[in-house]
Amino acid sequence: MLDILKILFCVPFLIYSCYSDIRTRRVTNRTWLLMLAGGVFFVLFDISVYGIPYLLRLFISAGFIFLFVYILFQLGMFGGADAKSLIVLSIIFPVYPAFQAFGYVFPLNMPLIDLFALGIFGNAVLMTAVVPIGLAVYNLIKMGLHIEDPFYIFIGYKSKISDLPGKHIKLIQNFEVVNGEVKFRFKRGGVEIDLKTVLELKALSEKGLIKDEVWVTPGLPFMIPITTGFFMAVIYGDLILELTKYLVLSFTGMVYLTYC
Repeated sequence: MLDILKILFCVPFLIYSCYSDIRTRRVTNRTWLLMLAGGVFFVLFDISVYGIPYLLRLFISAGFIFLFVYILFQLGMFGGADAKSLIVLSIIFPVYPAFQAFGYVFPLNMPLIDLFALGIFGNAVLMTAVVPIGLAVYNLIKMGLHIEDPFYIFIGYKSKISDLPGKHIKLIQNFEVVNGEVKFRFKRGGVEIDLKTVLELKALSEKGLIKDEVWVTPGLPFMIPITTGFFMAVIYGDLILELTKYLVLSFTGMVYLTYC
């Protein structure tokens, strides 16, 4: 029953974070502070009931997730709000929540690694895998097979320079003028687009040095996959672990049938 209350407590914060991330690509620190403040009551109750073993699991969960997301954040692969959400969830849920409902025991597949926040992250990453596929399909439909930079079709799309302002996007490439020619270079993490950048690109386009379209990459609100991953972890478990298990068993079965 307590795990169900924990889940219901976290849901409004996660839904609000999705709303805020979609609108502004930001989630205020206050959101996570309020979530943590309310979650402390659940943590204290669990410690009083389960004692030292639970406290040890809490330190393992929070410590591992903090180190994990900190490394990803420093590498530019993770946003601040995304990291804070997983850290708070790792404190409220040191282990997977387990409960019975509708005649089933959830999660349906209890993972080998009992770190709930890590399962959420894995589910979120798996769900975002559809984004590169969707971008590639869109680009192939729009441009056909005549694409100058095939790698870019998986991470972005072409946008007119006049359409750049006011969107949550970044340039895929940095640019500079060398001996009267514009040189574009891939920039990991993208290039922020401000008014100066737009004016420079427009000037180069008017001079005929570049086309009126540039490669951009969308700033995806990762709180949506995290929230979806949360629900999937609650209901099903760790999707990546189950997928890996399925692939390994399938491969093992194929090898066995081949040589036996």
